[in-house]
Amino acid sequence: MIGFSTSLEGLSRAEAQFNQAAQNIADMPVAASNGQLDTVDLSAAAVAMIQAKNNFDANTKAIKVGDEMYRTLLDAIG
Repeated sequence: MIGFSTSLEGLSRAEAQFNQAAQNIADMPVAASNGQLDTVDLSAAAVAMIQAKNNFDANTKAIKVGDEMYRTLLDAIG
């Protein structure tokens, strides 16, 4: 459908961003040499995951609105 390719590409990018952030969290060592976790890296990865989720949500809403517009147009045409 017309106009959905951008949103679909955005969904794909958000998924890749989310997966990368999740992988970064999974790859973090359990504890540093002093026994403390590096909360800066963990916080940055958590923020990246939240951003990816928000990007995914925004693209999903764009697809829903486009679908509603398309259906309205088809209903108007008959």
